[in-house]
Amino acid sequence: MAENNEFFREVDEDYRRDRFIQIWKRYNALIIAGAILLVAGVGGWNYWRHAELVRAETTSARFDTANRLAKDGKTAEAERDFAAIQADGPAGYALLARFRNAAETGKRDAAAGAAAYDALAADKGAGDALRDLARLRAALLRLDGSEADAALSQLQGMASPTGTFRHTAREMLGLTALRKGDIEGAGRWFDQIAGDNDTPQGLRQRVEIYAALVAGGAVTVTEAKPENAAPLPPITR
Repeated sequence: MAENNEFFREVDEDYRRDRFIQIWKRYNALIIAGAILLVAGVGGWNYWRHAELVRAETTSARFDTANRLAKDGKTAEAERDFAAIQADGPAGYALLARFRNAAETGKRDAAAGAAAYDALAADKGAGDALRDLARLRAALLRLDGSEADAALSQLQGMASPTGTFRHTAREMLGLTALRKGDIEGAGRWFDQIAGDNDTPQGLRQRVEIYAALVAGGAVTVTEAKPENAAPLPPITR
């Protein structure tokens, strides 16, 4: 019985070897081509990953340089470098550069900065959170201009209980109301901040100060006239 099993095993091995030889003779060119393509594909993928890593590291250094220029007050140079990253950098850094460029533009021209943020808010590829951030920044830039009413309306929409940036929106709405002397309106916004369990601790501490201002009521500021000023101290030698 053992001899029969050995015989059948050898016959089976011979059969499989013959089949392999036949397949190899018929398809060896395709097999070799497939192996070459596989190796080339893996090599190409690894090269692409390496190239992207180098590109990201280079862009990161460029982005840091542009940030330092902006911090040092070299706005024109910073805007130039951010624009270059926006044009040829990886998608993530290009998007960050657009935000930084909008911020730098807004420092010298609020309307132009707001328009740059509007473009970001309209970019569906930016993601919902970043688009909301762009809307917030645009509204803040317009608060003191001719489009203040539209900015307030936009902030009110962002102050909803599910708004990503509701805390900042509520704070700015409350401060704007307080500046206008609308004590009741300011109190409502500050109450919403205080009653939100997700309010950041830093903002919660600021709200305590705001609440004290609201409790004190409207403050009337009178013009300082020379006749009402305190006398100058005596000159000592």
